[in-house]
Amino acid sequence: MTTSTPAPASLIRPFTVAIPDSEIDDLKLRLARTRWPNTETVPDWSQGVRVDNARSLVDYWQHEYDWRRFERELNGLPQFVTEIDGLDIHFIHVRSKNPKAMPLILTHGWPGSIVEFLKLIGPLTDPVAFGGDIDDSFDVVIPSLPGFGFSGKPAETGWTIQRIAAAWVELMNRLGYEKWTAQGGDWGSVVTTALGAMQPEGLLGIHLNSQYAFPAVIPDVLSPEERFAVDGLALYGGYLGGSNHLQGTKPETVGFALADSPAGQAAWIYEKFQSKTDNDGLAEDALSVDDMLDAISLYWFTNSAASSARIYWENRSGTMAGPQLTLPVAVTVFPRDIPRLPRSWIEDTYTNLIHYGEAEHGGHFAAFEQPDILVSEIRAGLRSLRS
Repeated sequence: MTTSTPAPASLIRPFTVAIPDSEIDDLKLRLARTRWPNTETVPDWSQGVRVDNARSLVDYWQHEYDWRRFERELNGLPQFVTEIDGLDIHFIHVRSKNPKAMPLILTHGWPGSIVEFLKLIGPLTDPVAFGGDIDDSFDVVIPSLPGFGFSGKPAETGWTIQRIAAAWVELMNRLGYEKWTAQGGDWGSVVTTALGAMQPEGLLGIHLNSQYAFPAVIPDVLSPEERFAVDGLALYGGYLGGSNHLQGTKPETVGFALADSPAGQAAWIYEKFQSKTDNDGLAEDALSVDDMLDAISLYWFTNSAASSARIYWENRSGTMAGPQLTLPVAVTVFPRDIPRLPRSWIEDTYTNLIHYGEAEHGGHFAAFEQPDILVSEIRAGLRSLRS
């Protein structure tokens, strides 16, 4: 892949994670003083996170979890900050040793973060070391969404999906990439879809593991696969949609509770990992406790509960329909994603569908749950776009 001259170094600043010891001590004190709610009155998770499960997670966080281990892992990667449209954007940027590597920008969602992509970096940038083909090499760019992680927190309204997508175009240009690709899940798929609709110069194609391809008008007569998708959408917006509704209407109100209580922040995210992963009843079946606490701790130490929630408020008129895309699109459908769309709707929406894959395992957080499968699908999905 050809690259242009990157932006002056002064525009892109190196970044190192350095959480003070005092903040880690404060976290442990808060966890030790948690005031627990009374126990749920049902034998399952239908009222939310079960108290016994939350106690177990918080106890591990307080006594065994090692933030410094995770901090060292992050600081072993090239991290940077650059100001775009008045806001600092934090990102990881790992170049492959292969000069013909394809540039790829990976976008997370909520309650996702850069954490979910860490296990993809090695196989994507150095496929040979992981049993792959050198021709499948990628340069990877992993930004933190505005208001998330180590990116800046917007002090004004207007950070819509389209504005974020435009910032990503500037980021890739600033890094000197003339031709590049994009991938995302959850809100990352929404941003990547917006990029696809914009078709900025240099964007070769995209890969999505969440597809926004519902018809604008749902047909009266549905196939079994279409009915499953409609029922999944109802579940996503209804029974599983409590946090989405709160964050889309009153993100600051819920932010008070989550900014003050680490146990509350943990439960808020833990419930999503439990309800939307491919598990046998518990999130721990799909994700390790350390992985979950890496993600939760990043939200806690950056105090980004309210600022990240505002992506729902800024885009609350969003829809699971369209837009139709004409640039090359690759998709992978994961069996426990919610909602899971039928191939017919995907083909109708992405008129230049270059790859359709169905994974054997995985749910809504594909990169976090099944990194090996997603790496394989990204390689296969975008392979035809290489020059």
